[in-house]
Amino acid sequence: MPASKKSFTALVRQEVAKDMPGIDDKRAFVRACFLAGGTISDPHHSYHLDFILDEAKMLKLTRTLQGFGVGAKVTQRRGVSVVYIKEASEIVDILNVMMAHKSLLLFENIRVEKDLRNNLNRKVNFETANLNKTISAALEQIEAIEFIEQHVGLEQLAEPLEKIARLRLQYDAASLEEIGAMLSPPIGKSGVNHRLRKICEIANSIKGEIQVD
Repeated sequence: MPASKKSFTALVRQEVAKDMPGIDDKRAFVRACFLAGGTISDPHHSYHLDFILDEAKMLKLTRTLQGFGVGAKVTQRRGVSVVYIKEASEIVDILNVMMAHKSLLLFENIRVEKDLRNNLNRKVNFETANLNKTISAALEQIEAIEFIEQHVGLEQLAEPLEKIARLRLQYDAASLEEIGAMLSPPIGKSGVNHRLRKICEIANSIKGEIQVD
């Protein structure tokens, strides 16, 4: 099987199986436990490391890992003791304990790439949601302004509202900040938003008076 096709468990096993003269007994024990019954999920998909052991080794392993600052958990699966870790940072610690430094670097690279991709996706989703909200608000404002223009005329609005209304119609893709900057004197986003809300309220009031659906 080509190296690129090996599971992450196989890559770690290959590294841990190599002789390491001078390694201390505790680290050697953790390495032996992994070779005997350890598995680690592909970090591209999830973070999970298991040691499937007999009761005596399970107790010794948990104590050993605690000595390295790793709080592994224990469960039973089909009558077999399983020591497991689901925190990526603690899996990194265990790889370090086992002196599996190549696997550790690979794991960390994958984790960083995943975090960057997830953060980018969250940012894109957030910006898309904000854009959709902005577009919906602009369409609602334009609809209200066109309704007022059709039924009573924009000149019936107070001058500050009329100016905002005409700019909104003329520059339908402009942001509130951009519209505010076109006024003389310019006003801020909150001022523009307040006037546009007032225009929408006036349109709704006119609809109520003339009973327009």
